[in-house]
Amino acid sequence: MKIFSRLYQQVMIWSMHRHAPIYLSLNSFVESIFWPVPVDVMLAPMALSKPKRAWYYASLATVFSVLGAGFGYLLGYALWDPVVQPFIATMGYEGKIDVARHWFEEWGIWVIFIASFTPIPYKVFTVTAGLLHMLFLPFVLVSLVGRGLRFFLVAGLMVWGGVRMEAKLIRYIDILGWLCIIAAVAAYLILSN
Repeated sequence: MKIFSRLYQQVMIWSMHRHAPIYLSLNSFVESIFWPVPVDVMLAPMALSKPKRAWYYASLATVFSVLGAGFGYLLGYALWDPVVQPFIATMGYEGKIDVARHWFEEWGIWVIFIASFTPIPYKVFTVTAGLLHMLFLPFVLVSLVGRGLRFFLVAGLMVWGGVRMEAKLIRYIDILGWLCIIAAVAAYLILSN
């Protein structure tokens, strides 16, 4: 099934929209709290379609993602019982929060860096950091470094690869899309056990 190639073409059209930086900023903010769509889905095509603005886009993604992380932290810190916990229960994420707590106990602040840089659901760790009353300044600094590294790496790869990378990406987009789905399901199964 070639659904990812059609989706890719649509995302490339959206990435050139005049309001794309606003959409990227909003997506970056809410993805750090609850939104399931990764920032990279918008950032990569935006950097590819306008390479001269790639660093600006990476900066927007970083700043708004860390602002969203701060908001997620505050939700976990101040509104766990009345707001977050019922939402977590409704979504069936109790197991993920338990895993996040365990990882915090085992790795401390490093878990924020790992979650901010890798595809692990960062939102779970932003809220859990607040719930566990992690020191806010180290949380923000580590988030800034991890998110910045990730988003500048994505933008840099798009600038570096340019048209050649896009041609290869288009050729293999459906295979890569299905591999990402499989990886996401595997990560979910691992985190939920």
